[in-house]
Amino acid sequence: MNFSLYIAKRYLFSKSSNNAINIITGIAATGVVVGAMSLFIVLSGFSGLKDFSLQFTNVFDSDLKILPKSGKTITVSEQQKNQLKNIEGIESISEIIEERVFLHYKGKNHIAYIKGVDSRYGNVTQLDSIMYYGDWLVPQQNEVVVGLSTIAKLSMGVRDYGEPLEIYVPKPGTGQLNALDPSDAFTKENVVVSGVYQVNEDLDTKYVFTDLDFARNLLSLDSAKISSIEMKLSPTASEEKVRSEIEKLFPEGIVIKNRIQQNDALYKMLNTENIAVYLIFTLVLIIALFNVVGSIIMMVLDKRKNIKTLYNLGASLPEIRRIFFLQGTLMTVLGGLIGILLGVVAVMAQLKFEFVSITSTLPYPVKMEVLNVIIVFATITVLGIIASKIASSRVREKLLV
Repeated sequence: MNFSLYIAKRYLFSKSSNNAINIITGIAATGVVVGAMSLFIVLSGFSGLKDFSLQFTNVFDSDLKILPKSGKTITVSEQQKNQLKNIEGIESISEIIEERVFLHYKGKNHIAYIKGVDSRYGNVTQLDSIMYYGDWLVPQQNEVVVGLSTIAKLSMGVRDYGEPLEIYVPKPGTGQLNALDPSDAFTKENVVVSGVYQVNEDLDTKYVFTDLDFARNLLSLDSAKISSIEMKLSPTASEEKVRSEIEKLFPEGIVIKNRIQQNDALYKMLNTENIAVYLIFTLVLIIALFNVVGSIIMMVLDKRKNIKTLYNLGASLPEIRRIFFLQGTLMTVLGGLIGILLGVVAVMAQLKFEFVSITSTLPYPVKMEVLNVIIVFATITVLGIIASKIASSRVREKLLV
């Protein structure tokens, strides 16, 4: 066995004759364990919160979406639509028309986006997962599906034929409003709410789903113009290959976004928060490792006579420094492993028993990820090596004489 490693293990696991050294070493080891466990739990909790925040993207957003590079609409011919459907890897496509509209119901107003969808929209997204109450709209029946927050804001009901919802949109090409009758500048349609969807608070107030033809007539668009095309890919499809084929059909004027790119601002915010949380708790871990530095230095002073003996027996200064370097490294690595193990137990307990809750019905979300184990172990190991290097450097030649 390596000489330095053997002595380092003896120093680490044997008690010192000085009780103060034992207490300081115990505090340092406990700090490493608690720091590693805390960092792992926090990262697991944030991973759970991130998945919880992004779960709507799996049911509401499509795998790929074609958008205009500039302007509000793109022109798509029937030939292009047929060629798009025949691209290998695309299971279904849906044409979308979106525009900002003004909603009015019994004296209450709300600004939202109308989202006209065709009959294939349910093949692209998971409608069953977002429907909260009522039924999905029937084409050609002037029916809409609105969000739960919009229902609450306008105090609307479902299937209220006596008081229809009024939708206003500016008429295209309108210059200035008619001072005598401003309503001449708007196209108005009455619709009936057939159902209510629920995704999250922001989306529940943002969209009003309608039939594609209804939205096209309301906005006075011709049949070749749409706002976007949403697509569902097969599980084995290559996104890069599908993108390449789409770009051949639309050489210019379009942007193709996947699910992450459709919510890039949210992803960037969550990733930034994740990095910030990691750095904050790493700083806490660094502070805890100061105790390791202190305990190793105290151990050096306590073992001064032993160091002289080892030197007289032929041990070199680098070998003696290596003893205390390995002692500190072993302390942090073993403490980190114990802390990670305790963190895994805590996260598994939360997943099984849900003893920490945000509300009475919503347990605090956590997620077990191997990546978090690797991150915590790598962090504690690197910081432990640095701390041990600093502490072992205190072994100077003057201690050997």
